[in-house]
Amino acid sequence: MPSKNMLPKGHRRRSVRAEYSATRGVEAEPAAIVPVLDLISNADGATGLEDVVRAFVADASAAGMRLDAYLAQAIPAPKLSRSRVRMLVEAGQVRVDGVAPKAKQKLHGGERIEIEGEPHPPPLHAVPEDIALDILYEDKYLAVVNKPAGMMVHAGAGSTDDARNRGTLVNALLHHTAKLSEVGGELRPGIVHRLDKQTSGTIVVAKDDVTHRKLGEMFSDRRVAKTYIALVHGTLAKDNVTVNLPIARDLVRRTRMTTRRPDGRSAVSHIAVVERITTRYGAFTLVEVRIETGRTHQIRAHMQSLGHPVVGDTLYGAPRSIALAARKDGIERPTGQSSSGLERTFLHAAHLEFAHPHTDKVLTIGAPLPAELADFLRWLRTERVPVG
Repeated sequence: MPSKNMLPKGHRRRSVRAEYSATRGVEAEPAAIVPVLDLISNADGATGLEDVVRAFVADASAAGMRLDAYLAQAIPAPKLSRSRVRMLVEAGQVRVDGVAPKAKQKLHGGERIEIEGEPHPPPLHAVPEDIALDILYEDKYLAVVNKPAGMMVHAGAGSTDDARNRGTLVNALLHHTAKLSEVGGELRPGIVHRLDKQTSGTIVVAKDDVTHRKLGEMFSDRRVAKTYIALVHGTLAKDNVTVNLPIARDLVRRTRMTTRRPDGRSAVSHIAVVERITTRYGAFTLVEVRIETGRTHQIRAHMQSLGHPVVGDTLYGAPRSIALAARKDGIERPTGQSSSGLERTFLHAAHLEFAHPHTDKVLTIGAPLPAELADFLRWLRTERVPVG
């Protein structure tokens, strides 16, 4: 169904800088995979995969690849995700040259691989919860949701029995819709990509496995345009900056990522200045960030690499306090802002643009700046000081 948040035709590729001024992370390219050489069924001619043994010979391009990664790309229809391949391996339904392998086994090319039956995922552990959702767009295949800050997208591994498995976007989605894709596994039904807990804004979810895989390919092939709005500390000197630095786990502080490891995954962020604000509490820059890739903490790590951490992001060097004092002229302290500063990161997924995986219609869907961020920005503007 059409959404009021979709931009009109002719304006779907425009910048979002103006509207926010007015309020004053790609997967690495896979190795070339030659399709499997043959497909055989069992002797009784059954057509269901439950009773079928699929057999083929690994191509030479499989050399050096993990078994699960190769099968996820090379297995004949129906395609299987890497997690589903691991289910088959762990259940003993895969043989490599007649021997039960491990999912991480490295291939040499030329091995005969047999797959018996189909994977049987365990029932979902996430439970439905009656949590209100801001649905920006929805049809029978997918939905785009405006996720609030403070909500986790899904529970983490090992969180199936504690409070972290409550109050997530997945819990809310399971109550909202009768069906979600199962490609992401038992804790992540429907989840194609993620946003950090304290990041608000647009996130797309899939209702069936076919849609999920098509969307996943679009994200991997960089065919989804993702635009964020962020407020960062300091004054960016240039109006436009592109950061092309790899992202990897920080070996010292495991909760954050770093751009200082050469073995990181490629990540590209295009940063455009929307507004520079110099206040009695310091200088700030409102930016629009378009990411080509979707690495964990990509914008946060890239802004830190420039020496301009996102406001409120203490994990990446932002100060804990901006020391915003109560004003005497009747202007209220903004929503979500205490004496210690903004109580979330000033990072918002403002727009998504992609071709619908089934109709090819271009969807451009936007989420307005949340009240707590708009109020904070408006408040800062009242604290401007003359420059120069």
